[in-house]
Amino acid sequence: MKNVKYNVLRLWMVNSLMIFLMLFCSNCNAQPSHGKYLLAISKRDHKLAVVDPVSLKVIARIPIGNDPHEVIASSDGKTAYVSIYGGGSLHTLNEIDLVDLKPIRDIDTRPLFGPHGLTFVKGKVWFTAEGSKAVGRFDPATGKLDWSMGTGQDRTHMIYVTNNAQKIYATNVASGTLSILENTPQGHRNFGPPKNAGNKNMPPPPGNFPPPGGQSHENWEQTIIPTGNGAEGFDVSPDSSELWTAAAGEGTLFIIDLKSKKVSAKIDAKLFGANRLKFTPDGKLVFISSLGSGDLVIYDAKTHTEVKRVNIGHGAAGIIMDPVSSRAFIACSPDNYIAVIDLKTLKVTGHIDVGGEPDGLAWASRQ
Repeated sequence: MKNVKYNVLRLWMVNSLMIFLMLFCSNCNAQPSHGKYLLAISKRDHKLAVVDPVSLKVIARIPIGNDPHEVIASSDGKTAYVSIYGGGSLHTLNEIDLVDLKPIRDIDTRPLFGPHGLTFVKGKVWFTAEGSKAVGRFDPATGKLDWSMGTGQDRTHMIYVTNNAQKIYATNVASGTLSILENTPQGHRNFGPPKNAGNKNMPPPPGNFPPPGGQSHENWEQTIIPTGNGAEGFDVSPDSSELWTAAAGEGTLFIIDLKSKKVSAKIDAKLFGANRLKFTPDGKLVFISSLGSGDLVIYDAKTHTEVKRVNIGHGAAGIIMDPVSSRAFIACSPDNYIAVIDLKTLKVTGHIDVGGEPDGLAWASRQ
């Protein structure tokens, strides 16, 4: 009888150990050895899908807030940020741990409402605040919003920040404009009292320059460029010379010369409902997706002519390029999958199920 009990106990311990090892190994396999993830928003499921770009398998689905729209990762690939939009009425960014694959905290963006477009530059999260007609900046190190600027434009929606963080581009959907915000530092400010403040007979020192260590004075200025009704998706060319944006309401492409800050070309592309636009890594082609069409439209960036229309489903939103494997990933929201496009053949090579109504896409590269 003792032997029977002993054997049963031993069998239970062996089975428990095997189950533990299976779970442990499963968690180990959830971390790609190459350290690169594709991040994809599922708006319907309220999940952030973490995808292995080699196997195209979802390795984690992390809970996020209601009405998520865009996602971006930190430079070290350890943290993700998701904008909780609410049509301009909400005020939250979700912060996600990409190492342990779990939520960290909710960031309150008030007094800025309707966070949408996201990017991560110089250690900070930059975002549009559509409900406040503004752009803002969050510092993860301090856990605070440390800067914002109004655009005065309706539905400030998508954002691009240059690598030196001195210039911001943002499309204003309802106003049909592009905002260019530029920081031109004006010396230094001394916020302390002048040394002769207690002497009424001494005039104030000329200028407003403090001793070394004084605070730099930022001087942000805005240029507004009229584009077209519903200008939303846009991208800057790899050589930073041009910005292309698609005006969904009139189906037109606008090309802006970034040196002169003027529209250099207008193309009647008949891209009604155009949602996102992205240059290929070599800058030769421009991909435009549309929520109102099942076709991905591809343009030649030099000749401004249409190259091809690729049927990818019943509509599409987010676009992201993979320069390493020459692929593009397109979030086909109505079809509940991400389409994979070969950049050499311009053909669909696969689909990824990341959950219902996929939208915003981003890369996370572990440093």
